[in-house]
Amino acid sequence: MRIQKLDSRSKKNLLEDLLKRSPNQYGQYEEGVAKILSRIKEEGDNALFAYTEEFDHAKIDKNNIRVTEEEIREAYEQIDSGLVDIIREAMENIRVYHEKQKQYSWFDSKSDGTILGQKVTPLQRVGVYVPGGKAAYPSSVLMNVIPAKVAGVDEIVMTTPPGRDGKVTPTTLVAAHEAGVDVIYKAGGAQAIGALAYGTESIKRVDKIVGPGNIYVALAKKAVYGHVSIDAVAGPSEILVIADETANPRYVAADLLSQAEHDELASAILVTTSETLAEKVSEEVDRFLETLSRSEIIRKSLDNYGYILVAETMEDAIDIANEIASEHLEIQTKDPYNVMTKIRNAGAIFIGEYASEPLGDYFAGPNHVLPTNGTARFFSPLSVDDFIKKSSIIGYSREALEKIHTKIEAFAEAEHLTAHANSIKVRFEEQEG
Repeated sequence: MRIQKLDSRSKKNLLEDLLKRSPNQYGQYEEGVAKILSRIKEEGDNALFAYTEEFDHAKIDKNNIRVTEEEIREAYEQIDSGLVDIIREAMENIRVYHEKQKQYSWFDSKSDGTILGQKVTPLQRVGVYVPGGKAAYPSSVLMNVIPAKVAGVDEIVMTTPPGRDGKVTPTTLVAAHEAGVDVIYKAGGAQAIGALAYGTESIKRVDKIVGPGNIYVALAKKAVYGHVSIDAVAGPSEILVIADETANPRYVAADLLSQAEHDELASAILVTTSETLAEKVSEEVDRFLETLSRSEIIRKSLDNYGYILVAETMEDAIDIANEIASEHLEIQTKDPYNVMTKIRNAGAIFIGEYASEPLGDYFAGPNHVLPTNGTARFFSPLSVDDFIKKSSIIGYSREALEKIHTKIEAFAEAEHLTAHANSIKVRFEEQEG
């Protein structure tokens, strides 16, 4: 991996490089995505089935688009029972963590008849997109579905692309069934996002779409935002490790590569105060690349967006970490908790040498759907909050309103909204007479 001294120039170059990975930089794909969405909106199922055959090479129609109970039973027969147990244990960890995020309606009443409050209502129907193809992502199923279940969503719909045989990846089906998905449709890509957003003859429109996907899925979610809600427009994966001379270079190297293997746009960055550690980590990376199965992808990722930055002080390391606002941030220092208190921007923070990033991906419980491309400056991980909405509650008695009605009328008149003022005034016009 390239080793650079952290200074104003290297920081500027790094931030510019990372910006290139944003989905907002892929405008050349937007026209194609717009055409797909427009056709789905106009032609419904006919367009959905045609795109599934064109892109996924699977013949899907109204009779087989929905996954059957028999297909789910077959999926259980095809995977190891030990994996099912692991899925169940991970699911319980995720559920327990997200239960602590639940919010409840509240009301505050006063003796004069004033009632103020907030009504919390789960979303009625949510669509979860799960990537398919050669890869299987049961962990993504759990991370997107469990918070929705905890929130109390009435109906959870999942779409995922089928294989050429018209089947869905068995581990995806098992995870979906265990998590409590209500219905699963064989549809992928931008066309599936369009179906969830606009509705077709087979797929009823949803209120919100969540879940990861490729650039076409990301841009489709961005395009339908407003017709429905979405979780976020996700970019490529990324990890940043803050380390000092006490860190284990082999652990650090392994953790950097755990994200670099995702794809060629993934980013893996080490910021350290130790030149010795920087050199050792680079050496360990080279050793791992000799044996890892996805070494070709990793090499390209590291060539494009892999950095080892040597900072003069830990404060400098923390400053650049806050500027990058990484999706995953590991702290492997002598006093990681002290460093953690100074981190302002990060999707998920992993503390200490045994809190490796994949722990969060699969098993610990916190959500692995995280803000990317610097959006951790203002976005949070997926949570129960994403599957609820809030309504304000306002109730006033005549007595309570009478005390303040002239103030409201004055405020409205100051904005030249006389009908607003009149709406209050008419309730007390007999007093003026």
